[in-house]
Amino acid sequence: MSAQEIIEDEIKEEVTKKVDTVDTQNARKVDGVAAVVGDYIILESDVDKAYLQLQAQGVNTSKIGKCELFGKLLEDKLYAHHAIQDSIQVSDAEIRKQVDYQIEQFLQQVNGSMDRLLEFYKKDDEKSFRDEMFEINKANTLAQKMQAKIVEEVEITPEEVRAFFNKIPKDERPTFGTELKVAQIVAEPKVSEEEKQRVIDRLKQFKADVIENGASFRSKAVLYSDDPGSASKGGKYTLNKKQPRMVKEFRQAAFALQEGEISEPFETDFGYHIITLEKIRGQEYDVAHILLTPKVSTEAVNEARQRLEKVRERIANGDISFADAAKEASDEKETKNDGGQLINPTTQDYNFELTRMDPELYAQIQDLKDGEVSLVLSEQDRTGNTKFKILMVTNRIDEHEADYARDYLKIKQLAEEEKKIREIEKWQEEKILDTYIKISGEYRDCEFSGNWLKK
Repeated sequence: MSAQEIIEDEIKEEVTKKVDTVDTQNARKVDGVAAVVGDYIILESDVDKAYLQLQAQGVNTSKIGKCELFGKLLEDKLYAHHAIQDSIQVSDAEIRKQVDYQIEQFLQQVNGSMDRLLEFYKKDDEKSFRDEMFEINKANTLAQKMQAKIVEEVEITPEEVRAFFNKIPKDERPTFGTELKVAQIVAEPKVSEEEKQRVIDRLKQFKADVIENGASFRSKAVLYSDDPGSASKGGKYTLNKKQPRMVKEFRQAAFALQEGEISEPFETDFGYHIITLEKIRGQEYDVAHILLTPKVSTEAVNEARQRLEKVRERIANGDISFADAAKEASDEKETKNDGGQLINPTTQDYNFELTRMDPELYAQIQDLKDGEVSLVLSEQDRTGNTKFKILMVTNRIDEHEADYARDYLKIKQLAEEEKKIREIEKWQEEKILDTYIKISGEYRDCEFSGNWLKK
């Protein structure tokens, strides 16, 4: 289509009949078509629903204009339309999980009242609300996958990074905040072999009671499992062979079972488990598990603290470097062989920008001078057990204007993002011209960033 048309009233009326099912013989116009993008229709009410969605997510919508939000809907439908054309697949099961999670979050904001939630979204019943949420999430997921596909092969060369940096006027170059490199040594209280065996024996008793006496595995999970995420649901999880979400040992044990079978006790970083495989549905495995976490004795806790106090004293006296002490004494296998250096989970390098640092870590190192060792700190690990650590700031780079050599990785990231944006803009420009698009009513007066009106 090289020209743009206004949608005729009869098209609006046809859609209206689909929307208003109360009286199909005398359909009245309750909603109008704002746009058609490929196979997708955007109703005038969809803009209002988009505002509600953002507000439910805690977004301040007071500064988001109607045309701006409508433009975003056009983009999403364009991506989703071409995702289908390109045979991009999404899992309906995953979309349903997204909907379940979103509704749980929304319910928390209305004190768990589904009636209030339906009233807020102007829906008559839960099914129609879930169906609508499903379609919205499916289109959004298709759009995300289409965007990812557009930029998946975008790479940037060192020459492009240098050109990107050199074209920035000196007085407009970005400023990078203070950055730190942080190392830590961790001492974890040891669980006794007797306590480990006690937990294993108890899990074996659970298994025997289910097999020999017909006891309920799910009930035992509710009563005894130490997994807060699944105990209330009888230990239930659904695993997908193509989507690794559980730790390796858990998945291996689950996928080795036959339906109805119960595993032997096995260990993960969380403790000891037994699993039963309830049902196999294609690539999905419905399982239930019971987790027991061995308890650490008071003596073991005191031993770990004292051990780390001695390590700290040796470092402070200059008898050993922090890095060597980490390799020798740290119980944290992820960092000990790297001198205790922490990896920034956001950037995957050693640098932590002070203003974006995890608040808990910031509180622990904010008063440390370079090369100073912190006092012994205690915290709880993911299983709820206490562990101890000492920290050191191993390098500090104060706030500074971007420097090509020092900040190459950050500059490369900025350059790559700019290249991806250009690639998406180019794709969008081409696809708008190649796609059937109609925009009607007041939205034809909007000033779009893209050529949606094909002028």
